[in-house]
Amino acid sequence: MKIHEYQAKAVLRKFGVPTPNGVACFSVDEALAAARTLGGKLWVVKAQIHAGGRGKGGGVKLARSEEELRTHAGAILGMQLVTHQTGPGGQTVRRLLIEEGADIRKEYYVGMVVDRVSQRVVLMASAEGGVDIEQVAATSPEKIHRVAIDPLAGLTDAQADDIARRIGVPQAAMSDARAIFQGLYRAFDQTDASLAEINPMILTGAGALVALDAKMNFDDNALFRQPDIVALRDPDEEDAAEVAAARYGLSYVPLEGDIGCLVNGAGLAMATMDIIKFYGGRPANFLDVGGGATTEKVVEAFKIMLRNAELKAILVNIFGGIMRCDVIATALVEAARQVSLQVPLVVRLEGTNVELGKNILAGSGLATIAASDMADAAEKVVKAARGSKGGA
Repeated sequence: MKIHEYQAKAVLRKFGVPTPNGVACFSVDEALAAARTLGGKLWVVKAQIHAGGRGKGGGVKLARSEEELRTHAGAILGMQLVTHQTGPGGQTVRRLLIEEGADIRKEYYVGMVVDRVSQRVVLMASAEGGVDIEQVAATSPEKIHRVAIDPLAGLTDAQADDIARRIGVPQAAMSDARAIFQGLYRAFDQTDASLAEINPMILTGAGALVALDAKMNFDDNALFRQPDIVALRDPDEEDAAEVAAARYGLSYVPLEGDIGCLVNGAGLAMATMDIIKFYGGRPANFLDVGGGATTEKVVEAFKIMLRNAELKAILVNIFGGIMRCDVIATALVEAARQVSLQVPLVVRLEGTNVELGKNILAGSGLATIAASDMADAAEKVVKAARGSKGGA
């Protein structure tokens, strides 16, 4: 789960990380009122979308007067902002962040992620702030400094100070750096984050360190214990199909292919996509209905897949363990009838009550293509997709 920049800054402030004063706005009038509340003679108008690279895409502007602020806010609100992280379609800007201007002397990068190798949270920092950290990692990896954090000890003073020295933080600002790094770690740990970034962390003309921009992502599997974080969710920034899938307990990720996949179990779903690719097809989605798929879930799964206008065939690949094959077969028949399925449907069933499941499908009158194993299923669905004339 992702949140907006202004929300991430609010989270970080709770853990003692300093940020510029700012106000979230939904209209030009609100933006003008925010500037008057903030005071000063320089404001930053920032588009709020779940993507980086906003400045390069025209989503971040400086305003030195109320008239200039009105112009920038009017231009950015409602724009289709395209960045390297949005894809060619971009994202619609529905929110702004109006912030006080900052006196920037130096920019740094600070971030935290979970390192799967060491199985620890890792603090990363670089003197190359304000740019894409991926670019720095690719061209100058030696400029990124890392430390793995012991979950029992937390980020120690010595570790924080060492990283601060490595990225060139002035001695007078060392205590500020330590507080920011440790606050960022506490925020990461206590909110079940999967990513926490400050880019850039700036050194101001007065010698203070401030989080000028912030980004936080959270572990979906831990959201049940983070109600305050869940309340920050913005459905407008998420894929509509993924939002619909989540409501029914489905794990769904859209892809760029034309063969829909309905599978029970994440591992089997990955293997299904792999074998479709092996036989020359292109999976249209990852869709795991889990071990307790009901008719309602299967109907919704079909509806979600059929939102893809490029869909040419569907492969249902079920291994009946917890989920019995007769139950899934009944659900498939009802789902196909409810959505008036118009694309070829290849079904491979194996496991508990498999013969009963096959009999249900055979007697349903539903035009399915039976497959004996995964290779047979993949070969048949790729052939069906190539022979399909229409989409969903």
